[in-house]
Amino acid sequence: MPLLVESGHMVYLCPMHAEARQEGPGKCPRCGMKLLPEGTRFALFRHMISSPLHLAIMVAVMLALMALAMMAH
Repeated sequence: MPLLVESGHMVYLCPMHAEARQEGPGKCPRCGMKLLPEGTRFALFRHMISSPLHLAIMVAVMLALMALAMMAH
C-alpha cells in the first residue's frame, strides 16, 4: 500500500536507490530512473508468489527459457 505523508501526497522512491525519496512523482537524482510510489516496488513479485498456479507458471516459463538458451549454444 502506498505511503501517504501528512500533506496527503504519496511518497515516491527509486527502485535502485531507496534513499532517493520525495513527495510526488519524478526522477531519481542519482540514476535518472522514474520514481515509483512506495509499496509498489515488489508488487509484481508479490502477485506472482501469491498463488501456487502463478508460481508453477513462472517456473515453467523460466525452465523453458533456460532450455532454449542452452539449445542455442
